[in-house]
Amino acid sequence: MPLEATEYADLHMRWMIRRDMPEVLKIENANFEFAWSEADFIRCLRQRNCIGMVVERNESIVGFMVYELHKSRLHVLNFSVCPAHKRSKVGTAMAEKLKSKLSRQRRNRVVLEVRETNLDAQLFFRKQGFLALSVLRDFYEDTVEDAYLMQFRHVAETVEMAPSRISRLAG
Repeated sequence: MPLEATEYADLHMRWMIRRDMPEVLKIENANFEFAWSEADFIRCLRQRNCIGMVVERNESIVGFMVYELHKSRLHVLNFSVCPAHKRSKVGTAMAEKLKSKLSRQRRNRVVLEVRETNLDAQLFFRKQGFLALSVLRDFYEDTVEDAYLMQFRHVAETVEMAPSRISRLAG
């Protein structure tokens, strides 16, 4: 469902800019024990293939995501919702935005890693249609924690074709 849908009418999604950093860092630090620093965000966003987006509700940032564009996939590096706005469609709107960027011809999947201890994120992404593909052992630099590699794959709409004369004759 696109972000413009009625259930997301109070949300506005836009590109992340430098002026957003204080609010983004506040959300980041509220959600993660091993949070990104401002330097981490800036270093990532300076890369040509890296995109940062924020979600606003009543002109306040309530969520953000950072992802990389690759030839055949989107790779989510950071995805976070303000604790006071969890379970209010912010994360779902961001996930839908990512899915809307997929196509059968080009980028056909979204991948991300989730800490093994982050059960809320695992359940959220599972609800969004992501599947755990594998366990990445000792994935993080800051701990010996494993991660789950999760993926959402674009599914092309199937067009039901009327039976052809040949298929009718073939039985």
